[in-house]
Amino acid sequence: MSLDDKVTPLRPRRPCPECGKPSARETYPFCSKRCKDIDLNRWLSGAYVISARDDEDEPDADEPK
Repeated sequence: MSLDDKVTPLRPRRPCPECGKPSARETYPFCSKRCKDIDLNRWLSGAYVISARDDEDEPDADEPK
């Protein structure tokens, strides 16, 4: 039994959300700085967007007119 068998990782190894390779400790949850930078670029360019519901623009029925 080696020392590695006794050590419990703090985070489970998961696949990189960009390419699917195993994640690296230095760039978790990504496998590399490249994949981490790709994800950051998507956030900064607005590729990740939470769309608003169409009914939010309509006035509430309970509000007086």
